Amino acid sequence: MYGALDISTGGMIAQRARLDAIAANIVNKDTFLDGAGKNNPFKRRVVHFAPGDPAATSPQAGDLGVHVARVEEVDSYTMKWEPNNPYADANGYVKYPDINPVFEQLNAYEAQRAYEANLAVAEATKAMTSQALRLIA
Repeated sequence: MYGALDISTGGMIAQRARLDAIAANIVNKDTFLDGAGKNNPFKRRVVHFAPGDPAATSPQAGDLGVHVARVEEVDSYTMKWEPNNPYADANGYVKYPDINPVFEQLNAYEAQRAYEANLAVAEATKAMTSQALRLIA
């Protein structure tokens, strides 16, 4: 009975993790210094999903759900010519994160829609369960 709720809940949790990573990417798109003050740009985060949900309460949801397999840090950057920047290399270039805010925003929109779809499934499941309980009583 709770399998569908577990599946949609796992989907919402996974999409929330994806949205968190996207938000971090957008916020840090211009972060080119690390905590030690060196030119070590922020690494873009990418969330990878895997089938199944080990945290599910029912075997059906454990097989059909989804979970976050890992969060990958992509080590890529772009070089910007800023000869007056104190963090520029010998050729006048500074490393910046390779983050495209338009691409990240499209990913955020997709994750938001997937979250909303899982929420709609959870609401429909609750309504059907409630209706079935009314029929029994």
